[in-house]
Amino acid sequence: MEERVIQLENKIKEMIDELKGLCNTNGLSNQASEEVVITSTFLYKFLNDKFMANLNDFSVKTGMLIEDILKNEHKEMEVFYNSYPQDVAFMYEDTIECLINKSTDDKFYKLFDDALERISNYPQNEEFSIDTSDGGRKPLFTRITENVEASKRNNFAKNIFGIISQDKFSFEQAFKGNFDFYSAIFEYLIKDYNVASGVYAEYFTPQVISSTIAKILVNMSPVEDKIYEVYDPAAGSGSLVLHLANELGKGQFGDKAQVYTQDISNKSSRFLRTNMILNGLTNSLDNIIEGDTLLNPSHFNVPHDPDSGIKKFDYVTANPPFKTDFSSTRDKIERNWEDTDRFFAGIPKIPAKDKKKMAIYLCFIQHILYSLKDEGKAAIVVPTGFLTAQSSIEKSIRSKLIDNHWLKGVISMPSNIFANTGTNVSVLFIDKVNKEDKVILIDASNLGSKVKEGKNQKTVLSTYEVKKIEDTFINKEQVDDFSVLVTFDEVKEKNYSFSAGQYFKIKIEYVEMTQEEFGKKINMYKNELNKLFEENSILQKQIKENLEKIKYE
Repeated sequence: MEERVIQLENKIKEMIDELKGLCNTNGLSNQASEEVVITSTFLYKFLNDKFMANLNDFSVKTGMLIEDILKNEHKEMEVFYNSYPQDVAFMYEDTIECLINKSTDDKFYKLFDDALERISNYPQNEEFSIDTSDGGRKPLFTRITENVEASKRNNFAKNIFGIISQDKFSFEQAFKGNFDFYSAIFEYLIKDYNVASGVYAEYFTPQVISSTIAKILVNMSPVEDKIYEVYDPAAGSGSLVLHLANELGKGQFGDKAQVYTQDISNKSSRFLRTNMILNGLTNSLDNIIEGDTLLNPSHFNVPHDPDSGIKKFDYVTANPPFKTDFSSTRDKIERNWEDTDRFFAGIPKIPAKDKKKMAIYLCFIQHILYSLKDEGKAAIVVPTGFLTAQSSIEKSIRSKLIDNHWLKGVISMPSNIFANTGTNVSVLFIDKVNKEDKVILIDASNLGSKVKEGKNQKTVLSTYEVKKIEDTFINKEQVDDFSVLVTFDEVKEKNYSFSAGQYFKIKIEYVEMTQEEFGKKINMYKNELNKLFEENSILQKQIKENLEKIKYE
């Protein structure tokens, strides 16, 4: 079984590589449109094969022939769609199996694009579009072939079908695969396109870090058999929040996590939608919002009703952008929310010399604290400098976490743990009902090994090191020069520092020796000092003699 999964994974990666090669030969390499073509074609292929697999499954269950079901007599197709409500609906005319027979048509490219538009506009598929904070909607698919020159479109479409019609993802692992399988596929799919760009930039949290954060969050208190509302206000491609949803698992009501997200980036929102569809979290697709979280938060206690107040969540995860220019909205954010305590510590000022260094992450931390239920829990990735910074906003936030006993712990990660940023990062863990009187601080900065990833150097944690971090935090273990348990009062005494190193005890080694050995040591030190004194005296004499020789000419 494992071998079949590996074969499937390799087939999928080969298909992605072939699609990238096709884009390259059509002049799309390193263009924004390449990402749209690759991810959209992959998603179309995945959804098509899932539709066909569902159709075959329905045929077996009902004893009906697929041909009879497709004729749509006696509303068989409606019954079929009701049997698989979580999946994207197709009409047979829009499938690969049907369209491939029309590939000799002079306007095959138009048939393909028209099919993508129809799929996006089916009433059953409305929930697969993405809402925007201004009330608009982004469709599931756009017209793919319009990304290349008109003269190339027909061959482009034919070549796409030549690639995606080769193999079906038809064995069980393709549509009932576990989260780890699809996480790896998704990471491979977007690895060339997940680079910093746009207003906030698409920050991608490595799978191993996302998994560690999720395990620690879920282990902070017993998980009940109920539905938890989880949120990421700077979701990016969804690595953090989807790992959390997976870690919460399933219960008698289905998925225990109802996912809510917002992100300003159009690209990230598309990535996230693809990620959620691959992992079967289609019930949460309505909760993906594209828009500015700080200026226009779009999740409310009553959906679409801002007057009902900003929605509160059971869990929040975030790897927000650290520093970027948001000067165009800074004053609006401050004015819009000055009557609430959402930004209790204040909004960062615009730096005089470099607007790009505005510390936007400080706004996200405050928004997250405001968005947590009274018993809520959160994990936030921050620059490590935040742990000790003494400027007013940073210190006000840390003071609130300590004075309210909300801080559960901090993990300082190795440098370059993220390939797309060299900033040292740490993770804050917050629990609004923290019942413990101590905080665990972990310094994992010395872990990991360096590897080259493209042009960047990245730090990779071994399985052992990851488990060490998780177990140390969850079990609240003190390990020399690695972790320490400190009281809230001790943190206050250290000027609200969250840095583990400031609490490690300095060890002094004592060596037993006899009086005779002690005397010998002292005499040795005296002799060495006398030699140094003599050398110093000679040096002083030489300097004076040389000064006397200097004449004015």
